[in-house]
Amino acid sequence: MSAEEEENAAELKIGEEFLKAKCLMNCEVALILDRRLEQLQQMSDDPTNQMSQVFEKSHQYVKRFSRYKNQDAVKQVREILSRNKLAEFELCVLGNLCPETVEEAIAMVPSLKTKGRSLEDDAIEKMLNDLSLIKKFE
Repeated sequence: MSAEEEENAAELKIGEEFLKAKCLMNCEVALILDRRLEQLQQMSDDPTNQMSQVFEKSHQYVKRFSRYKNQDAVKQVREILSRNKLAEFELCVLGNLCPETVEEAIAMVPSLKTKGRSLEDDAIEKMLNDLSLIKKFE
């Protein structure tokens, strides 16, 4: 991105390095940190000795704000959102915040409606309904 172009996430102007970056939803990070905690517990009688304060706080945060708890649900969420050719950060925002309506989704991620890649309201609604079903049956 040139110095003259201003970043604007609403129009997906976030810089090439960010468009290519792999993002993780809170629920994915929670699963990774859960596995790491299990490893620490297996390696030591007192896992708190090896757990840094940053690890502990991060783990608490992602557990608290994870909308999906089990690994199958997390996998399904990423699959549903990936079908719609979303940018990674769009996928993570929708997966983390779980909007209930098309209007909420567009307000949270305005780039869903930018020129040239505009998702139809029906497609967004189907995506949100699919996410809602996963949450309901989790």
